[in-house]
Amino acid sequence: MLFSVSFEVVNIYILISTPRLVQVFITILIIIAIVFLLLVKNKKTVEDAPLFFKVEWRIILTEKIPFYNGLITIEKTRFETEILYFLNTVRITGVDTSIDDTDKLLVAASAIIPIFAFKNWRYTNIAEVLLYPSSFNKEYETVGKDRKILGMVGNGFMNRSVILSKPALHLGFANETDKHNTAIHEFVHLIDKSDGATDGIPENLLQKQYVIPWINLMAENIAEINDGKSDIDPYGGTSKAEFFAVVGEYFFERPQLLKTKHPQLYTLLKHIFKTDTAQNLLQGKNKVGRNEVCSCNSGKKFKNCCGKK
Repeated sequence: MLFSVSFEVVNIYILISTPRLVQVFITILIIIAIVFLLLVKNKKTVEDAPLFFKVEWRIILTEKIPFYNGLITIEKTRFETEILYFLNTVRITGVDTSIDDTDKLLVAASAIIPIFAFKNWRYTNIAEVLLYPSSFNKEYETVGKDRKILGMVGNGFMNRSVILSKPALHLGFANETDKHNTAIHEFVHLIDKSDGATDGIPENLLQKQYVIPWINLMAENIAEINDGKSDIDPYGGTSKAEFFAVVGEYFFERPQLLKTKHPQLYTLLKHIFKTDTAQNLLQGKNKVGRNEVCSCNSGKKFKNCCGKK
């Protein structure tokens, strides 16, 4: 037995002693090392990644997310599944600030809302969301001058990341009377960017027959914004990409107002996102009271079921 093992060792030594075979052997080792490093790099790195959707998260979504409240029960379940998937594949990190489940759910909801109608959609251009304690500048600094930025899709060394001001994240869902939601704005940018060009034309969502009408409508509305004849945020007049992101947050934040003031724009956005947010949010206004029957069809009162604290 010992002789056999020794013989095999000698054979291996002879084989790898040949210059050509040594090169092949080293190449194989390098390939193995690279594959191993890639596996480690792409391995799930989200700390404390949830394995299941927590019951208490349903309370947070009910209290914070009007879009969620407008969904029927089966859609709420799918929304929760998408939330869980996002939290298990995208790292959410607080920079000089602590984060909790509410922060994470608001980030995930911001990502899911614009693409909820697309059941097979997956963000392939994001790995991490950074939450900052306040506004920041173009160098991602939270101290010093020019700290006017509340959200940004990262570029360069910050590629595959989204940076958000934590206060702005919360305000986007707390204030239902404005037309702004910073987090949704940035995820609309990511959707726009997913086709390779951040140009205000979301080719991965927009059917071909609507492309030309959308381009023309963008031009008309941008002209109106720059002439001071529109209620759309002036920032939307700076470029087509910003226009799409600005009206995207308007569409999800104040859909009924958008539908009234800009019916053509609302109709095209409804085709882009494949959802009627005005109707959805109208349904969501009828929130379940704590003593009413829970919407999950359990038969229990909300306070004793999904609303149990």
